[in-house]
This record gives sequence, C-alpha cells and structure tokens, in this order.
Amino acid sequence: MSGLNVRTIQRIESGHKARLESLKCLATVLEVDIDTLNREAYTMDKDTAGWQNLPFWLKCWFVLNFLSIRTTRVAAVRIQVISHAFGFLFCVLGLINEAALVGGLILLANAYLFALLTWQGDKYGIWYDPEEVATA
Repeated sequence: MSGLNVRTIQRIESGHKARLESLKCLATVLEVDIDTLNREAYTMDKDTAGWQNLPFWLKCWFVLNFLSIRTTRVAAVRIQVISHAFGFLFCVLGLINEAALVGGLILLANAYLFALLTWQGDKYGIWYDPEEVATA
C-alpha cells in the first residue's frame, strides 16, 4: 500500500528516524500530513534506563500493545472509572442473573488492574503527553 519495504516499516516502528520520502509515503497512505507523523512520534526505547527499570508486568502491557497506542493517563483513569461503575451495576444485577454477576466481577477486576496500571504509570512516568512531544 505505501510502497515501503517491510524492513523500513519495522525500523520506523522500532524508533529509528524515518527519511522524508518514507514519511511522505506513510502520510499519503494514512491520509495525514507529515507534521502529524512527526508530532506523534513517541516510542519507549528498550535500551534506555527507563525501560530497564520497569517491572516485568508493565513491560507486558507494552508487549500486549495497550501502552504502545500512546495511552494518556486520562484514558487509563476513564477506563478505570467506567469499569468500576459498570462493574458495580452488573454486580447488583447479579442478584437477578448469575451471568451479570460474573460480568460485574470481571469489570471490577479490570478496574483494579487499571488502578494498578495508573499507579505504576505515575511512578515510572510512562504516560504519553502530546504537548510534551510537540514542544520537543
């Protein structure tokens, strides 16, 4: 689609600097301008001390692709609050229907996992901040 070699795309994804021609091809396929691609460039370099200091389970979040979609702290908190609200609602509905109780417990577990993620994200500073990237 973009006309780029797979290896070139892999290099860009791993955080290497892309040439102008490659950025033009990607911008055309993604239907965005080159400035947007440059502004959105954010990766966690796996050779840095920041990556080395992350706990194993937090690295797993990156591998499972949750954190590599440039998650902001606001989005993680939003997921946490929504999961809590619907988890409690479904647990109450669990008095009527057993399947709703199971769904509610799963949502509550998800909410507590996101609370842990938010706490660890604050501790290790992993959040994507578009303003910070734009000024860099």
